Amino acid sequence: MKPEHLQLLLTREMPYGKYQGRKIADLPGHYLGWFAREGFPRGELGELLALMYELDHNDLRSLLDPLRRGGRSGHG
Repeated sequence: MKPEHLQLLLTREMPYGKYQGRKIADLPGHYLGWFAREGFPRGELGELLALMYELDHNDLRSLLDPLRRGGRSGHG
């Protein structure tokens, strides 16, 4: 995992499909699970979806909370 990927989860939008335009960090678990079963796309998008799936599956979505609150200043 690349550290910058955690921040990208909060800023990168799903480019297509049912949840087009939604931030990857905000995708529902069942949708991420579908990708895990059917296969993640190639490239960075697939890496981000796989990372978000792991966070969701292991109940670690809260790891993103400090990044959500911290913003650019790093202070919550």
